[in-house]
Amino acid sequence: MSKIRSICVYCGSAAGDEPAHAAAAKTLGAAMAEKGIGLVYGGGNIGLMGTVARAVLDAGGRVTGIIPEFLKKREVMLTDAQETIVVPDMHTRKRMMYERADAFVAMPGGIGTLEELVEQLTWAQLGQHRKPVLLLNTRDFWRPLLQLFAHMRNEGFIRPGFEVSYLVAEKVGDVIPMIEQAAARVSDEEREAKMPLGERF
Repeated sequence: MSKIRSICVYCGSAAGDEPAHAAAAKTLGAAMAEKGIGLVYGGGNIGLMGTVARAVLDAGGRVTGIIPEFLKKREVMLTDAQETIVVPDMHTRKRMMYERADAFVAMPGGIGTLEELVEQLTWAQLGQHRKPVLLLNTRDFWRPLLQLFAHMRNEGFIRPGFEVSYLVAEKVGDVIPMIEQAAARVSDEEREAKMPLGERF
């Protein structure tokens, strides 16, 4: 787990009104390609989805797009990706994106982006995976959600022992280092857990 080979990026099929979001998508895509980290994403060629995918490709990186049949036209399926998988429904798309990725980054987006992010946080909370989940908080986009998480904790709906595990990066340049560090910690913890008790000290 310590080696990050691919990152699933969740982001909007719209570009949004703030140019900083598209700039962040370009920077992230180029950084992933430079590090040899493949992109797993929703397969579209519009909005931030298309921006991050084209940035990876332009920098010589690998892109895997996973798109449901009914969204091929609406999200203008990217045909330049090295691998494009057309699936029958959203459930299959999300499962395959999870299986193909070593970590998850949520960039700004709409309801679909939020739903994908929250699903991964839920699975992690329930102990179904330990893959890093990171929110790229460009121009404080995710601040209302982070405030909602705090409100849920304060109201007793996120109980001790069921904390939501996520990373928050304020700068694009911090994304990959933070993910790699988190993955390394998980790897060390899992390796230690497998050691006989006497070898841990």
